[in-house]
Amino acid sequence: MSDEVETALAPVRAYLLREAEAEAGRLLAEARAQADSILRQARSGAAEMVDRARAQGEADAAPAAAAELSRGRDRARSIVLGAQREAYRDLRAQVIAAAGGLQTEPGYQHLLSRLVTMATRAAGPGAAVTVQPGGGVVARSPGVVVDCTLPRLAALAVDELGDQVRELWTP
Repeated sequence: MSDEVETALAPVRAYLLREAEAEAGRLLAEARAQADSILRQARSGAAEMVDRARAQGEADAAPAAAAELSRGRDRARSIVLGAQREAYRDLRAQVIAAAGGLQTEPGYQHLLSRLVTMATRAAGPGAAVTVQPGGGVVARSPGVVVDCTLPRLAALAVDELGDQVRELWTP
């Protein structure tokens, strides 16, 4: 090509180059806008999927969590009841042991005399009354046994406390 043709075509080339650059800029801007739109939609869709999955996971886990909570409460209640039974057994054992110690107290002979009278009345006329080594007495008549031993009376006294014993472990 000659210099004259080159010179004559230079403005056309410059125009075409500007138009091509402008079109490329427009295409690039459109591509970026489209990419941004697709990215926003993808993020929104992903967030919705995560929210649905989270909700479904929570819904699926709710029965298992409720069952585990119930099992935990049951275990805790069992532990508390076990501790209360143990405390009651300990109290009963201590009271029975303390009752056995009454034999060494100064008023024991008077108590023994009253127990003999009570047991004899309860067993009926002709009852045989025996003093027991652990303290107290047993009266026997045909078909009747009256146990007024100190361990038995102490156990009955604790049993009679009933609901009052709960005050030992209720704050």
